[in-house]
Amino acid sequence: MSPRPHASDAAGGGLRGLKMEASTFSELFRRLREMRPLVHHITNYVTVNDCANITMFIGAAPVMAEAKEEVADMVSMAGALVLNIGTLRREQVDSMLIAGHRANELGVPVIMDPVGAGATRYRTEVAAKLMQELEIAIIKGNAGEIGTLAGTGGTVRGVESGGMSGDPVQVCRSLAAASGSVVVMSGPADIVTDGRRTVLVDNGHEMMGRISGTGCMASSLVGAFAAVSEDRVSTSAAALVAFGIAGERAAAVPRAPYAFKAALLDEVAALTPADLAEARTRSF
Repeated sequence: MSPRPHASDAAGGGLRGLKMEASTFSELFRRLREMRPLVHHITNYVTVNDCANITMFIGAAPVMAEAKEEVADMVSMAGALVLNIGTLRREQVDSMLIAGHRANELGVPVIMDPVGAGATRYRTEVAAKLMQELEIAIIKGNAGEIGTLAGTGGTVRGVESGGMSGDPVQVCRSLAAASGSVVVMSGPADIVTDGRRTVLVDNGHEMMGRISGTGCMASSLVGAFAAVSEDRVSTSAAALVAFGIAGERAAAVPRAPYAFKAALLDEVAALTPADLAEARTRSF
């Protein structure tokens, strides 16, 4: 998520529309803080506390419920459902499907983070099953995961991305068109696309890639913002802008990785809607 020039500048639009996007992001953030939506997570046990905290710090309300006996009831109260396959087990997948079907019935946006898809056959199959059986509003992953789901080729070691084959923007657009989902891919420039409209987010800092959990936390923020508007491209970009700005501010003072993580969470909590005017995005 560190800022750098991107080859897709030539695809049209470039930096045009930056002021419009920044004002949109600020308005979405203001709305989030006012509404304080409930974000239902069925997620992994490695980063569950990080996800709960960052959801709370951005201004939403987290709940981490996965018992199949209650997930349908819980998602009925939620503004978004985040499904994260980081630490898979069969019972959890069953709960994801129950909650996802109920969310679809109610029009609650479902965000899927296909953690490690491509690393093992089981992970890849579960991600594909969720995509086949549920209406996924937003797929958020790294380059290896997105390349795997798009069928263009991606490598994943454990849960770390080893990259993808092909042009990242075109791969994301292809997956968005095929799935009907907004695709969000983290990287040096984060990519958000619905297959027609694409936004690149340049906010962020390389330190965000040196600690565990930032991908999962980003998915929680994407879920929180998705709860306040049906414009999934703008809400996803706003979430990444907010997270990236917090990362830049946390890295402004040299810190060891764990101290940086604490500072990152504190900077998320300190953000205001006006801060999103610092958005660095490119739309085309």
